[in-house]
Amino acid sequence: MSRPRVRFAPSPTGDLHVGNARTALFNWLYARRHGGRFILRIEDTDAARSHPEHEAGLIDDLRWLGLGWDEGIEAEGEAGPYRQSERLPLYQERARGLVSRGLAYPCFCTTDQLEAERAVQREAGRASLYSGRCRGIPAAEAAGRLAREGGAIRFDVAAAARGETAVSFADRVHGTVRFPLTQIGDFILLRRDGWPSYNFAVVVDDLLMGITHVIRGDDHLSNTPRQALVYRALGAGVLPEFAHLPLIVGPGGAPLSKREGAASIGWFRRQGYPPEGLVNALALLGWAPPGGQELLTREEMIALFDLDGVSRAPAAFDGGKLDALAARHMARLPQARLAGLAMEHLSRAGVVAPEGSPDVWEWVGRLAMLYAERLPRMSELPSLASFLFDFSAQACLADLEVKRTLADQKARRVIEALAARIGSEPLTAPRFQALADEIRRQTGAKGRDLYHPMRVALTGSPSGPELVKLLPVIEEGSRLPLKRRVASCAERVRALLEATSGAVL
Repeated sequence: MSRPRVRFAPSPTGDLHVGNARTALFNWLYARRHGGRFILRIEDTDAARSHPEHEAGLIDDLRWLGLGWDEGIEAEGEAGPYRQSERLPLYQERARGLVSRGLAYPCFCTTDQLEAERAVQREAGRASLYSGRCRGIPAAEAAGRLAREGGAIRFDVAAAARGETAVSFADRVHGTVRFPLTQIGDFILLRRDGWPSYNFAVVVDDLLMGITHVIRGDDHLSNTPRQALVYRALGAGVLPEFAHLPLIVGPGGAPLSKREGAASIGWFRRQGYPPEGLVNALALLGWAPPGGQELLTREEMIALFDLDGVSRAPAAFDGGKLDALAARHMARLPQARLAGLAMEHLSRAGVVAPEGSPDVWEWVGRLAMLYAERLPRMSELPSLASFLFDFSAQACLADLEVKRTLADQKARRVIEALAARIGSEPLTAPRFQALADEIRRQTGAKGRDLYHPMRVALTGSPSGPELVKLLPVIEEGSRLPLKRRVASCAERVRALLEATSGAVL
């Protein structure tokens, strides 16, 4: 096959959301799999709702996801400009050409007239289609009126269909799709203000940009017959290949709204999800990799992606699956990446300064690595590590497991033996193991009876990462100039014993 040219064409009217991000990803994967070109075009013909800040946000989110483009906004390309608002002369010229060839005509109907027509059709239980009121105006009269009073340009569906009764096209997901012409009324190409309709602008752009594959959401399937007729009217020899992706639904099968905070890519970024995990989850929304493998790197997705694996059935967005995948990707991140993610959230929680020294950044990276394999989003780290920054003996004793351990006589003998030996020397992993061996010989405790009391005493928490990895992080943190001080292991042991000395627990 020839190298494909695909495009992602969002409207800058809001945040990039899960559905659009999945569409961008599938286009990007198809282009990368087949050595093609991925084009970013901005469809901003809705001037009232399009805003530069939304465009900037879309671009930033795509880059965060790692979906770079080969042509388009902020990139080189010979098919530009890549904003529809900068292409108005191209649409107007082609609309005039269709009028001159009898495939479109000026329309002078007012909003009130059109609404009255639709009301009658609704009352009769018929589809709301334009009646063709202005189609019969003689060409010379229509041209004169258009010059004097202005008007819209409508597409003449029957003329473009050339006697056919239906529009058919092939879709890589749905197979052959057929729409009767009776369901397609003469639609607007250019509005009265000179701006194009979606169904006209998208065809002009895709033709001039040489788009070979149109990969987009299922909600555009009903637009395709109109666009197919416009392609034909503009002289396209062949249509691009279409692939309409399944609807993404939320819990219970309800449509996933882009107005839901958790559906926007920006929300996932702010929560600290690794983009690798989110991209992996997006890829599985409607596509099944060969062999059923779910944990995929970007390179594996490119190698495996094929439109033949896309399902017609709605794809359920599963937050649990996302979290599972995200945690596995988080565990693969290098320490420097983890440090960058963790610093953002720990500084937001007020426990470290965002401009921390290299020593602080390195320590934060090691802290994050302790939790990475069970951490789908970095926003959870401040809570998981709160026992480091918010230590107080009384707060620890509010945990029933901590209180029970300190009240148990066997456990307390282990803790007292630990307190007698710990000293002020930093508790490294080898030193901890040596202390554990000494305490085991003194008390006879072993296994959980030995290590659980030590964990409670050294950390102030009954659970957490592996002790030999956690303790050096606590000790190093206690010596760093953090915004919220980390208590050392020795301080924790002594404070807990003092708080419970002579007390009835």
